[in-house]
Amino acid sequence: MVDAVERLVAHPSIGGSPAEVEIQRDLAHLWEHEGLDVTTWTIDPAQCLLDPGFPGMEVDRETGLGVIARWAGTGGGPTMLLLGHTDVVPPGDLHAWSSPPFQPHHVDGRITGRGTADMKAGLVAAWLAVRALRQQGRRLRGDVILAAVSGEEDGGMGTYSLLAQGITADACIIPEPTDLDIVPANGGALTFRLTIRGAATHASRRSEGISAIEKFTLALRALDELEVQRNAVVDPLMERWSIAYPLAIGTVHAGDWASTVPDLCIAEGRLGVALDESPEQARLALEQAVQGLCAHDPWLREHPIDVQWWGGQFAPGRTDPDHPLVDLVGRAHQSLTGATAQVYGAPYGSDLRLLVAAGIPTVQYGPGDSRIAHAPNEWVTVGDVVTCAHTLMLVLEEFCEIDAAVDNTQQEIP
Repeated sequence: MVDAVERLVAHPSIGGSPAEVEIQRDLAHLWEHEGLDVTTWTIDPAQCLLDPGFPGMEVDRETGLGVIARWAGTGGGPTMLLLGHTDVVPPGDLHAWSSPPFQPHHVDGRITGRGTADMKAGLVAAWLAVRALRQQGRRLRGDVILAAVSGEEDGGMGTYSLLAQGITADACIIPEPTDLDIVPANGGALTFRLTIRGAATHASRRSEGISAIEKFTLALRALDELEVQRNAVVDPLMERWSIAYPLAIGTVHAGDWASTVPDLCIAEGRLGVALDESPEQARLALEQAVQGLCAHDPWLREHPIDVQWWGGQFAPGRTDPDHPLVDLVGRAHQSLTGATAQVYGAPYGSDLRLLVAAGIPTVQYGPGDSRIAHAPNEWVTVGDVVTCAHTLMLVLEEFCEIDAAVDNTQQEIP
């Protein structure tokens, strides 16, 4: 298991890079070598962008590769989809890492490297759960589909393409880093861009110009107020979070000369979308907040801030926490650990919403903590990956139904 995690982490599969496709090819080869029924297909990002329903991208891609591996059942049972993404975010400041991010290492029961928690270790747990059941000679009535997808971090191209291929299931588990809790719901996330214009002049005469940076600070305060308003009352599934639906600015670019009052500021950020709120409603809330700011500022009234929506557009999504899938994963986890997995919604977007929208009940359950998923020295514990794999084995045995005619070792989850 450690070898498999380290092999995947060694692929620097940053979104939009050649390695994003190479890791998919590697998994297809590995799964085919194990005797699984592997299907691959080429994804044309340019064609995807023409579809109004496509959830968007934030990086340039020329191509993509879809990969699934099917373990066929004996027939008559439901199908379970185990889906994980192989793309990762950039490592950021390399000086913040104690070792190179794509040279994974295993020390004291912890594997460190970019993508360990988010979510290559979880995908390995799903893969090895299937491998272990097959090696034990277990036979299930229903099919199990392993899916490796790319482009999740910036919109969900891989899962969007998978669904467009007509691939479906009766339920899905995504082993995202939930710290082995059960997450049946995600808030949404919409990427936006603000363009603020000022009036340039020599810095020695700054009072005669209009600084686009200073106008941006007004927008920042307005967005802070909007975030407070949007989190005043939240869905019970989201109450564990101090900010359930974050609104954050991620990049700011302004000015081109130190001694010039800047006449242009471009800021990009992320707007959280509440459970059961449509992306259209969330967009309108931000646009109205910006319009209200502009209406009260003489300069911005004549030169209003432009709001654009681009990149990944994650709608919220949920599976009913009373759904049998949630209960099944919880019972399997408890039978192995003796502990009760918590059930709650997560404040980040994921592929869950695409699957739920396609009519596939979906939950997240996996090793690692989302808090360190995009951080330096990202890590996951070996013990949690093993627990996840064992839990998924029990879930598959019950959900996909052991075929008693060919497997007389039936076990029920207590």
